[in-house]
Amino acid sequence: MTTYRTFDHTADLGIEVYGRTRKELFGHAAEALADLLADPGTDPPDRTFRICATGEDGPDLLVNFLREILYQFHGNRLLLRQIRVTHLTKNEICAEAEGEVLDCTGGHRRREVKAVTYHQASLSRDGSGRWTARVILDV
Repeated sequence: MTTYRTFDHTADLGIEVYGRTRKELFGHAAEALADLLADPGTDPPDRTFRICATGEDGPDLLVNFLREILYQFHGNRLLLRQIRVTHLTKNEICAEAEGEVLDCTGGHRRREVKAVTYHQASLSRDGSGRWTARVILDV
């Protein structure tokens, strides 16, 4: 199953993410952002991190969760991967992720993502129960 796709959006970049469950959807969204930010290379992850966020509804929760991952990347140079959502309610999410601290040369970087925006952020579930989310990234 394809977990995400990108789409162009007027000087920005959109991601559309898929999951069989809401929990899987949030995990795939986190992995999509991490994949767009940097190449993890071939070294195995050397640390485990916990990421939590809150939100007023599904789209707000997703944006805040992805913003926390982006903050960890820019603020602490943490590249998160193998992200497992451990707790998810209507308004809260926590996940554990394996990852690594990037070296100062930035050799792993793929794309500069400045922000995760609320513009057109959405979560929906189709008739077969499959979840889809859309988020616009400021690049």
